[in-house]
Amino acid sequence: MLMEEAKGGKVTRQIEEVARAEGVSVEFVRRGVAAGRIVIPSNVRRQRRAVGIGEGLRVKVNANVGTSPDYVNPEEEVEKARVAVRYGADSVMDLSIGGDLDQIRRMILEAVEVPIGTVPVYQASVEAVARRGHVIDMSSDDIFNTIRKHAEDGVDFVTVHCGVTRDVVETLRRKGRLLKMVSRGGSLLAAWMIHHGRENPLYAEFDYLLELAREFDLTLSLGDGMRPGCLADASDAAQFHELLTLGELVKRARKANVQAMVEGPGHLPLNQVEMNVRLEKAVCDGAPFYVLGPVVTDVAPGYDHLVAAIGGALAAWAGADFLCYVTPTEHLGLPSVEDVKAGVIATRIAAHVADVAKGRDLRWDNEISEARKRFDWARQIALAIDPDLAREIRSRRPPVMDPKACSMCSQYCALKLAEEYLREAQKR
Repeated sequence: MLMEEAKGGKVTRQIEEVARAEGVSVEFVRRGVAAGRIVIPSNVRRQRRAVGIGEGLRVKVNANVGTSPDYVNPEEEVEKARVAVRYGADSVMDLSIGGDLDQIRRMILEAVEVPIGTVPVYQASVEAVARRGHVIDMSSDDIFNTIRKHAEDGVDFVTVHCGVTRDVVETLRRKGRLLKMVSRGGSLLAAWMIHHGRENPLYAEFDYLLELAREFDLTLSLGDGMRPGCLADASDAAQFHELLTLGELVKRARKANVQAMVEGPGHLPLNQVEMNVRLEKAVCDGAPFYVLGPVVTDVAPGYDHLVAAIGGALAAWAGADFLCYVTPTEHLGLPSVEDVKAGVIATRIAAHVADVAKGRDLRWDNEISEARKRFDWARQIALAIDPDLAREIRSRRPPVMDPKACSMCSQYCALKLAEEYLREAQKR
């Protein structure tokens, strides 16, 4: 167990890899893992790239892929995973709910070397419908057996909506909401609890879940089933009731030497983003915070990757550690390979913006600025976050009057004029 070894003072292969990648000491990473403020999702069944998520490390980016009942193309989902990693995703989650779910998950696990996450309750509910006719007909055993199956395959982290308790659902019912629940996993469990009049198995049997996680060194991503799905529902009683529950579960996970991170909203107006991040960090004692977006306005379908990048940059600057990408098709449909690329790049920009604001990764920006000063277009393009697009745009309308400049300013290039006349002034 990585956390147990870290508490005992042992520096593991994963800790060494993360320290090297982040440019920090192995002792810094070891202490972070031991305290539960850094997680390194790393299933004992597979040797994958070690990625550190948490306090003092570079902000990480996750990309979701997966089939739907309407579109089942496993090869396309594998290509999405590969494209996501090619353009900078630090992890991939398989959210498939259509087709042969075991086959799709295993194909993705084989296709990329970054940590892989899943939401096992999706498969448990899909199979319950196939066998018995309805999602509410899944059993507690169905849920835990599916978690075990994913862990045995080598999945590194799982989203588990343990904080969607009967009390939290009652808070939602009493206080009301415009969009009620937009978390698929949370709504599945809420429907199950309401129908059966029983507690959420992931909460009631949390100790058993911890045993499973210990067996495979499975990182728990404590899902936000009550995340707001629109600005009107942001920062409400149900959301914060669930967060308080997750804070208690983080403590139990750490005591059991199980790595855990906490998922967060969701849709938030910009002025509430920092407060939400700081609240999670306080309630969950610095546990790594994994946020979807946040989406900071509801009026931009088709551009939600940009909306989420705005929210993500602010959230990461405030202390969020892990940004789940949003694609242009959010709220509209299943993303294509190109949508995945756009979502990853937008979210990577958000993560980098936050890292720079915190004094990390400035070298990259300085290098591209030096290339601009030298009019070294090849180097500028090579350093771009999307070199292919930068190269295509440069060639679309090439400079005519002055090949050294660009076609925007041509011979009136500010950089060129300033360089020439400042050099002349120095000669006087």
